[in-house]
Order: sequence, then structure tokens, then C-alpha cells
Amino acid sequence: MAIGLQNSEIVGLVAGFGTTFAALPDTIRMVRRRSSKGLSPTMPAIMAAFQIVWVYYGILIASWPVVVWNTIAVVINSLCVAAYYLFARRELARLEEDRPGSLR
Repeated sequence: MAIGLQNSEIVGLVAGFGTTFAALPDTIRMVRRRSSKGLSPTMPAIMAAFQIVWVYYGILIASWPVVVWNTIAVVINSLCVAAYYLFARRELARLEEDRPGSLR
């Protein structure tokens, strides 16, 4: 039983999936390592900001796939940024504690 998707819809679904979950590997890596070393929050922060614009655009043109994919992407990218700052703050606190002369 064929679903009846056109080639353009299939390409759109694949592209939406790819861009939606692009930040997930870095987020998973940070959580597993409990460290933000080697990663930057800049790209996921920029992506989240513009994906909010995509959500708004999807609402304007009444395209639920655009709204859904980009809403999920905003959440994933925001989690990546939040994880970065959480672990960076913990790493900074550890460095402060280990510094000679710290009041620990």
C-alpha cells in the first residue's frame, strides 16, 4: 500500500529530519561526558533563533511539517545550549576550587 508521497515531499521529510536532529549528537556527547570541552554553543544558539522564525513562517503558510520539524529543532538546539552552559559552569567551578589559595 503506497502512501502517495511525491518525490518533493520525501526530500522535504528527509531534509527536515536531518536539520532537526543535527545538534543531537553534540548534545548527547556533552551529556555522556558531562563536559562542554571542545564544543561551542554559538551554532545551536543561532540555529534555534532562526528556527523560531521558521516556526512562525510555517504558521503563516499553514504548513504543519515546517512548524513541527522546526519546533522540535528549537527544543533540541536549546537543550544543546543549556547543556553547554550547565557543564561549562560546573567545569569553571571545579577549576576555581582546584586553584591554589581557594577557600575550600
